[in-house]
Amino acid sequence: MISALRTVLFAACLLLLPATAIAGDFTDKQKDEIGAIVRDYLLRNPEILLDVSRELDKRQQAAEDQKRKSAVAENAKEIFRSAADFATGNPQGDVTIVEFFDYNCPWCKKSAPIIQKLLKDDKGVKLVFKEFPILGEGSEYAARAAIAAKMQGKYLEFHTAMYAHAGKIDAAVVDGVAQSLGLDMAKLKTDMESTETVQIIDRNRNLAQTLGINGTPGFVINQEVIPGFLTEPQMADSIRKVRDTGACAVC
Repeated sequence: MISALRTVLFAACLLLLPATAIAGDFTDKQKDEIGAIVRDYLLRNPEILLDVSRELDKRQQAAEDQKRKSAVAENAKEIFRSAADFATGNPQGDVTIVEFFDYNCPWCKKSAPIIQKLLKDDKGVKLVFKEFPILGEGSEYAARAAIAAKMQGKYLEFHTAMYAHAGKIDAAVVDGVAQSLGLDMAKLKTDMESTETVQIIDRNRNLAQTLGINGTPGFVINQEVIPGFLTEPQMADSIRKVRDTGACAVC
């Protein structure tokens, strides 16, 4: 068994050598024999392939995580401190949570009460909203309206009302919510179509792509990019990790 393992490890090392070295050092017959030994050993010990696959997945995930961390560091100002975004919680908080969301995303709606409870219980957290409409025309319309509502000083009221709606979000729902909040509808419609509004959403989409966020919700907490829904304990754990290191490194 040990001898066979040494053989396969030796053969694996040979596979890592440049093709020119292998071609120069072994005859075709010798290469065929080595290949046969490797094949035979792997057929008798297929669990090795599972181990290799797990290790490859682990390394790929580590590489992706590092790539995302670098992207966060390079785009920190746009992620955490863009004047175009609405922020709530403690403006001087020691931990900033950034949420990419879509008003038609059921998991985003499920996240909302968790985040609101967190902000109530932890006065050291700042929350930044990133409009990221990816679920159709209704989502796009709602995102533009939210940005326009911010221009009238009513972003949070609009945001809260949108999440309170039980069904699908479309233009009619958005307009109804805006009217109920007393927004200037003529100004709202103009601001929704403005170049500034379009550019904010485009920047958010480009930023999400850079960070590897392909769905909603997606969170950035310090240098950690977390695609997908977070439970209350998971969110609290991410915040704790930031504080355990002393401070937010890039916020």
